[in-house]
Amino acid sequence: MSTPTATRPDPIASTPDPHPGTRRWLLFVHQLPASPSNLRVRTWRRLQQLGAVPVKQAVYALPDTPAAREDFEWLKTEVTSAGGDASVFAADHIDTFSDDALVEEFRRARQDAYGALAKEIERVLARVNATRRPRGTRAPAVLRFVEAFRNRLAALERIDFFGSAGRDRAATLVAELEARARPSQPATGSATAGGATDITSYAQRLWVTRPRPGVDRMGSAWLIRRFVDADARFAFAVDRESLPAAEAIPFDMFGVEFSHHGEGCTFETLCTVFGITDPAVARIAQIVHDLDLKDGRFGAPDAGTVGTLIEGLQLSTAEDDLLLEQGITLFESLYRAFAQSARASAPRPVAKPGARAPTTRASRRSSSRQRPR
Repeated sequence: MSTPTATRPDPIASTPDPHPGTRRWLLFVHQLPASPSNLRVRTWRRLQQLGAVPVKQAVYALPDTPAAREDFEWLKTEVTSAGGDASVFAADHIDTFSDDALVEEFRRARQDAYGALAKEIERVLARVNATRRPRGTRAPAVLRFVEAFRNRLAALERIDFFGSAGRDRAATLVAELEARARPSQPATGSATAGGATDITSYAQRLWVTRPRPGVDRMGSAWLIRRFVDADARFAFAVDRESLPAAEAIPFDMFGVEFSHHGEGCTFETLCTVFGITDPAVARIAQIVHDLDLKDGRFGAPDAGTVGTLIEGLQLSTAEDDLLLEQGITLFESLYRAFAQSARASAPRPVAKPGARAPTTRASRRSSSRQRPR
């Protein structure tokens, strides 16, 4: 079988596409070691979450976008750190597929996923609609199904790059199931709480992250400068072994303290470590999590818009320093808007009953002139 034709070697270029009208693809080529045995399953699941489709054995493709580049580069880091080999290529053409055929592969994969989701929802609906409801289909249980199905649908929508059939039916079924359960308005998420770290030791430091910042690195840099180190300076390095200074603090890199931990992104890790519980930050954390991890945990309604803005910044800005500063400005604007929205929606204070203001002689004369005769 022929090898896909790639136009650039790994690492892929970080400059904006000079031919924006031409469809380009990203290829993830990997070889996994025999151990650990679960690495193969983890890698396959991650590729499925990203929406990548196989084009040959151990070669997966995504549309060439800044978000896809970051996702593949992060997966490459995970594979190589486990002893495997991985490369990321940008390609104008793939020998085994025409562009239209590859687009159809993406659509077919998403259509099958929408169909499988719809069948699961239909089975739950059938149980809910039964005359004698089986155990486990009371309203609280149904609401748990609704939340799970809505999160899965949101995750599929984020990787539905070419508008596949089946989405509307799945969304309609979720809405029908939700109507059957008559749910209450979901509560707004709160910020991650944790033991706060003393921030005085982090003042006026150099913070280092990977090049071509995306949503998690932009958001984390803003969070650092806003709540941790107002005089923070930022630099870039490919990994923790390449830090420009011994005292530099790495973040959103593989194997460092301020990075992904458990099921959280770097932004959430920083909130936990430094005890940041601001409600507006909590709302931003949900957006960053959904965009960065693509697991649809929060279903943040603003995530799509923020993701589009960040992608536009990446496409139009070649310099990493400027790109990060623009991202920080974007997140500062989000924070102010969310904080203002929270204040505007709060109950307004009611005036306490008390004595009226004393009437002055001038006001009495004015009143007498206006009194009708």
